[in-house]
Amino acid sequence: MESKRGNRVAFMTLGCKLNYSETSSIARQFVEHGYQKVKPTEEADVYVINTCSVTEHADKKCRTAIRKMHKLNPGAIIAVTGCYAQLNPQEILSIEGVDLVLGADEKSNLYIRVAGLKEDEDSKGRVHTSSRAFSCAISEVETIFPAYSSDDRTRSFLKVQDGCDYHCSYCTIPLARGKSRNHSVDFIIKEAREIVSKGIKEVVLTGVNTGDFGKTTGERFEELLYKLDNVDGLKRVRISSVEPNLISEELIKFISESDKFLPHFHIPLQSGSNKILAAMKRRYNRELFRDKCEQIRSYMPYAFIGVDVIVGFPGETSEDFLDTVSFLESISPSFLHVFPYSKRPNTPAAEYSGQVRESDKTERVNILTKLSEKFYSEFVKLNSGRAEQVLFESTQKGGLMYGYTRNYIKIERPFDKELIGEITEVVID
Repeated sequence: MESKRGNRVAFMTLGCKLNYSETSSIARQFVEHGYQKVKPTEEADVYVINTCSVTEHADKKCRTAIRKMHKLNPGAIIAVTGCYAQLNPQEILSIEGVDLVLGADEKSNLYIRVAGLKEDEDSKGRVHTSSRAFSCAISEVETIFPAYSSDDRTRSFLKVQDGCDYHCSYCTIPLARGKSRNHSVDFIIKEAREIVSKGIKEVVLTGVNTGDFGKTTGERFEELLYKLDNVDGLKRVRISSVEPNLISEELIKFISESDKFLPHFHIPLQSGSNKILAAMKRRYNRELFRDKCEQIRSYMPYAFIGVDVIVGFPGETSEDFLDTVSFLESISPSFLHVFPYSKRPNTPAAEYSGQVRESDKTERVNILTKLSEKFYSEFVKLNSGRAEQVLFESTQKGGLMYGYTRNYIKIERPFDKELIGEITEVVID
């Protein structure tokens, strides 16, 4: 089918908020060059997919998205980037309709690559079989693509760090994103000011291992927070996931005393069994994790603590899982993000004995999901009657709008256009 060489571009982001910030930055490049942004469910001339490869399910979602987009417009250019593209470029290139597969070091050049391909088509005609992969070897990911999201009037996800040096036994992220690295504090402050200039009030700091900030520049994560606290016009700052061993008392105390930094912590636990944590090659035990939670609550009794948990890791027995349940009940987090273990190629855990049955993983996910609902309900009750500040968002559903308190309780109220992007005090009931 002959290509429609228009300027409609659609984006799909799979995976984490870090990917979302990067997709938004890529999208700005296209819009600045005259492209019209449309939904990924609409017919477009260029489709860009920013992928995740944390699980096999994430890989499958990418393959499904490619086929749907190719069906919407068989003449469209389809460009794929992100972690799946970095780890398995040839697998993606084998899918009909894919034109470009860009590795991590090529992500910032995605617009240029697409523009070059369009010029080739204009002069030579469309040839899908000439698909090309621009993906460097996985050991060579060294650049860091600066990124922040600007699609939302309410908040922006600001990338402050990339890569990871931890090499947990189940994880492909160090392979897909390389070593821990970052821009300087001054560069990130400049980006934060750009975000504020767009009228956005809340920034969420994102990274692969956010608390590991400073490896490249010799700076400290706390230094970045101190400087952000002084950015005029920036009203609220949240910090995305931070490893428990990187949460210092200095950081906790600072957040408790800051008007801008919010009492919201996202901490990966992964297992409440020390045996499993050791097999995962995590850098802490459950005793340290408990200490961090207690320290946070000693400074901020109403802080939101969200916890990541992986169930069904190889070797996890029923007793190990019950250890996790018991430990979670003893620390009472505000919410659980629960994931079934997914065997990933080129990771040590993929070769471990004692692989857990899928049915057992599903049962354990269901148990922890119900436990999470209980935790969140108890957290809301703890906050009942308290006055809290809410930043309302533009989404309207069933005549309602919603926003989040400083400590991440979702608040709904009748839709009021005047409240979009505004910080309003409410009493939690």
